[in-house]
Amino acid sequence: MSEKTPRSLDDLSHLAISVLDALKASGKMIATAESCTGGLICGTLTDIAGSSVAVDRGFITYSNEAKTEMLGVPPDLIAKVGAVSKEVAMAMAEGALHRSRADIAVSVTGVAGPGGGSAEKPVGTVHIAVAATGLPTEHFHCWFADRGRHAIRLDTVQTALTSVLNAL
Repeated sequence: MSEKTPRSLDDLSHLAISVLDALKASGKMIATAESCTGGLICGTLTDIAGSSVAVDRGFITYSNEAKTEMLGVPPDLIAKVGAVSKEVAMAMAEGALHRSRADIAVSVTGVAGPGGGSAEKPVGTVHIAVAATGLPTEHFHCWFADRGRHAIRLDTVQTALTSVLNAL
């Protein structure tokens, strides 16, 4: 995570601009595949004027069925390891890459709370993956402090955008 914890999506606009600038400079487009953030990553990017040059599309795949239908995540994989897992995050990113015109895709799946956590996957557990054409998919396992749903989702957006920027 970067130096400052975001309080709102506005706090992430500088990071979104940096991601968009890097995408534009490299002639690449991005797709997002989002579960626990419900479209906030794509929304943060598209809040910036001119983002259409670098943003191809966003998949909001909150349900397991959406992950399977829209991104091609195998239902048996979800049944075996759970939707909040490294394997599903990677399959989501790869599915978004293959089902779009993008050169890079970022995915997030996690437990934003306040409920839904377990001893194995407590509230604040998030898996992020970045897939890029011709490169191995990267995975990041995050444990964000349980400071509330809003804070966990903002931390996730910040970490996802930072991961994309680093990959570019």
